Amino acid sequence: MAKILVVYYSSYGHVDSLAEAIAEGVRQEGGEVTIGRVPETVPAEVAEASGFRANENHPVIDPETLADYDGIIVGSPTRFGRLSSQMASFWERTGGLWMKGALVGKVGASFTSTGSQHGGQETTQFSILSNLLHHGMTIVGLDYGFAGQMEAEAVIGGSPYGASTIAGGDGSRTPHEIDLDGARYLGARVARTAAKLIA
Repeated sequence: MAKILVVYYSSYGHVDSLAEAIAEGVRQEGGEVTIGRVPETVPAEVAEASGFRANENHPVIDPETLADYDGIIVGSPTRFGRLSSQMASFWERTGGLWMKGALVGKVGASFTSTGSQHGGQETTQFSILSNLLHHGMTIVGLDYGFAGQMEAEAVIGGSPYGASTIAGGDGSRTPHEIDLDGARYLGARVARTAAKLIA
């Protein structure tokens, strides 16, 4: 059984919702899954004034524990076309793991949200995936076996680089069911791939 970590940062709950759907996909494949979040780095009064909401049901993950998993699926909202500073800070603390090659050969994947359809989902996913590639991980994307990402009648996320959703400029949109299905598909695909690699 593959052990998968879904680690994410979410300000308003959109990436959190995708994380839950990804975990469902991992479980559908018989994988063992942990959902965790990275530490908040903005001052508490700023987070409160901005309406940030952390899901307290998901523990804060220590970077050293990444080595305990067969697959790591990383989620971050988009900040000006790249991963959030909170997620960047988390990966900057993984130098010791890199020195030991502790993540080499593990499976990695990405997911994100943006405020608009063209808000930088793919560049954000590349900025997530570059961290995983530097750690020597095997990347799994949201392949076109998930046909939902070809939908043209609804405003949806999804790309070959990972699962995604669109939050709306004011954060009021909730993930479309197609986006959640894509997240489940990605979770299942990572679990299957990791299981094969550790067999």
